[in-house]
Amino acid sequence: MCWPSGRPLPAAEPASLHPLRLQAHYPATFSREHGCTPAEWLGWLPGAVRAQAWQRTADTQAVVQVGAGRLVIDWQALPPRQIALARLPRMQVHYAFEQVTDDERHAFMRYFDLFMQRGGG
Repeated sequence: MCWPSGRPLPAAEPASLHPLRLQAHYPATFSREHGCTPAEWLGWLPGAVRAQAWQRTADTQAVVQVGAGRLVIDWQALPPRQIALARLPRMQVHYAFEQVTDDERHAFMRYFDLFMQRGGG
């Protein structure tokens, strides 16, 4: 099926081309830059980990129980990104999964990413 313009409807596109598709693979360790303050991020963290047990182990570290393993999250505030007069907060977050299967890691991060998305995608 197509729009009048001839472009295929999103439902008719293969999943690999769908714009809402999330990351297909999550390595055991990776880092990301988040556009928020550490306080905002910590406010969102309980919802992002759902019912998983978690605790803050240091000022800039949390550990989340994922299946039989765990996820160690470390973060640090970075200087704000400035675009013209706008100053946007940002932070660097490192994720390290320990003894978590690929399927568990993918399921956890899929929900985590959807929960942490904020306006504009």
